[in-house]
Amino acid sequence: MLIKLAWRNLWRNKLRTSIMLSAMAFGLIGVVTMIGFMNGMYGNMIDNAISWQTSHVQVHHQGFVDNPEINLTIVEPERITAELERMSEVIAWSERFIVDGMVASARSSRGVRVNGVDIDAEARVTPIASSVKEGSWLPAEGRHPVVVSSKTAQRLRLKLGSKVVITFSDADKDVTGAAFRVSGIFSTPSTSFDDGNIYVRRSDLIAMAGIEGSHEIAVLLDDSNSMSNALAVMVRDKIRLITSNENNVRDWQQIQPMLASIIAQMGPSNAILLGIFVSAMGFGVVNIMLMSVFERTREFGVLMAVGMQKHKVFALIIFETSLLGVTGATIGLVSSLALVELLQITGIPLGNMAEGLGAFGVDTTLYPQVAASEYRYIFITVVLVCVLAALYPARQILKQRPVDAMAEKH
Repeated sequence: MLIKLAWRNLWRNKLRTSIMLSAMAFGLIGVVTMIGFMNGMYGNMIDNAISWQTSHVQVHHQGFVDNPEINLTIVEPERITAELERMSEVIAWSERFIVDGMVASARSSRGVRVNGVDIDAEARVTPIASSVKEGSWLPAEGRHPVVVSSKTAQRLRLKLGSKVVITFSDADKDVTGAAFRVSGIFSTPSTSFDDGNIYVRRSDLIAMAGIEGSHEIAVLLDDSNSMSNALAVMVRDKIRLITSNENNVRDWQQIQPMLASIIAQMGPSNAILLGIFVSAMGFGVVNIMLMSVFERTREFGVLMAVGMQKHKVFALIIFETSLLGVTGATIGLVSSLALVELLQITGIPLGNMAEGLGAFGVDTTLYPQVAASEYRYIFITVVLVCVLAALYPARQILKQRPVDAMAEKH
């Protein structure tokens, strides 16, 4: 009965209630879309970092992480790969022979990380093979092919078939080098990654270095939740149990602590955004309800005079604001859900910001993401704030005696 009465009271002034509901709905659409945009951007950054750079788990020699010496190869890598073969969580892995060296063309030279990779294994772990824009991925046949990024090609003025010379210090600390031919030019979402990496066949690099082994094993897992590294931690611990203490096994959040920081601050930043909105909304609801109860002071006085208990008057006002909050939150969140679903199809093009986004490894088209738990959290927060906003107006009525309330001339 009280709920029915509260709903009718809410619509006694249709214009005022409609304006408040519209403000709540448009405000929620803005907040949810902004949260979705931030989630999409951070999620894209993390997905790209895992796909292109870190994978989910990496294995190195203990000393290689801090000092990438060519002699610091992984101890007994065959035990690790045999264990990976048995793990159902593992999709693929790639052994890499890595050296820091110099690539030089006839026009210029620059320092790069030379990734010696097994062609098929690398193509399964990273999207690098499918991202080749010109030419092709490393061929199995042919003498010394190399795949460079479009940025490196631009800086060194290279094109398909161009000759480059790669030099680095071999196992005996002597400078070694060889001529390579550009077989492909790739491009990734990260300009910094493009700037510093080239790919050659692992066998070619090992022959030049004069040392066997691998410096890095990158492991890709069957894990669709990019915001959690729980599966990566589990696989990391399994590998640690069977490998030498001289090897260093890390999950992707340990490899790039910045990604862990981003995930940690996503919740607080979204909460601050929502907090600003609900604070403004709360003051608006207080104002609306104050106007509403002052207009009906005499009415409340009459109700109390004929025997309506004060807790029922209090409940009536609380129900009115609760219904206002539920209606506004429902309209706003349903509209937000429709908009986010639409943007997940069309995407948000940010081509004009390509250079800046590329520095952070973010694609130029973003797709907002809002989890169901975030919709629930926002709904509960809005309704709760509306209830709290009703306490002050309700107190203004309840502290009056019925005779004083009936004497009011509002």
